[in-house]
Formats: sequence, structure tokens, C-alpha cells
Amino acid sequence: QVQLVESGGGLVQAGGSLRLSCTASGRTLSIYNIGWFRQAPGKEREVVSVIAWSGDGTYYTGSVKGRYTISRDNAKNTVYLQMNSLKPEDTAVYYCAADPSRWQLRVGTASYDYWGQGTQVTVSS
Repeated sequence: QVQLVESGGGLVQAGGSLRLSCTASGRTLSIYNIGWFRQAPGKEREVVSVIAWSGDGTYYTGSVKGRYTISRDNAKNTVYLQMNSLKPEDTAVYYCAADPSRWQLRVGTASYDYWGQGTQVTVSS
């Protein structure tokens, strides 16, 4: 079993940047595809970005393409989400999650077995 902890959230003005980190303990992160999800108040949790276990495949939802970059450092057991040009509609709790199936980049929450506790991102206008 792997435990995930997110960090790096906070309050930022529109147009600003944040970098989220997802650090694992208990087991190596390198065997999992990792997804970043977000959930705004009153909305369902949605996928933001996914990175393959090897780092050679990524997925971005349309609203963040060109603004967010996902990356990983398996030696540090950490996955990052660099968020640039932030908008008020990016405000949400951001979660990272681990998918043990490495054969494709999956975007549904049900595919992910392990979740972090979330970190709040608030973008002011």
C-alpha cells in the first residue's frame, strides 16, 4: 500500500503560478501511473492530468492544456503539477492518486486505488 501526501497549494492571484507536489511513502511511486484530480465546491471530482509510471506518457484535460505541466522524479518518489496562468475557475481542492494499472492512462476516479488528502488551491480575480 502507498500513502500519498499533497503539498504546495495556496492562495494566488489570477495569472500566477503554483507547483503542487505529491510525495509517496510506504511503497515506491515508480510502479504507478499518477493522476491529479480536482474538486470544486458543489462539483464532481474531475481529472486534471495523468502521467505514466515511466514518465513517457501524459494526459491533460482540455481546460489546462498549455498551462499545466505534470512531471515526476521517481528517485524522489514525487510527482509534480506545475500550474501557470492560473484562473479563478481553477480554484478547487487538488488530489493526487495512484493507479496500479500501467497499461493506459486512465481518467476515471474509480481506476485509482490510493488517494492523498488534498491541497486547496484558491485563485483570486
